[in-house]
Amino acid sequence: MMDSDLLDPYEELVSIEILGHRVEVPENNRLLRCFQFLSMRTISYGDFCWNGDCTNCQIWYHREGQTEGDDKPALSCRTNVSEGMVITRLSRFVELEGINK
Repeated sequence: MMDSDLLDPYEELVSIEILGHRVEVPENNRLLRCFQFLSMRTISYGDFCWNGDCTNCQIWYHREGQTEGDDKPALSCRTNVSEGMVITRLSRFVELEGINK
């Protein structure tokens, strides 16, 4: 289990898709924290400001049932995870072990 101080309180994991990989991440958390949950080392030591200034954590996503044509850009440090998110692109700074690294 991860250091609970890093994550906002959660009771269950939600299912999202990242670059075609289905993963389970903590509900009620920002996406960048969820990425850290999945890949502690690469995200903790990544080049992120965590407050939206650097834009290094940018992602492109849509909701389940939509297509890549519906993709919206977002900053993962400012965007809450939600069940069924489909993340189709990650900034080159976001390295997730077992997904794009």
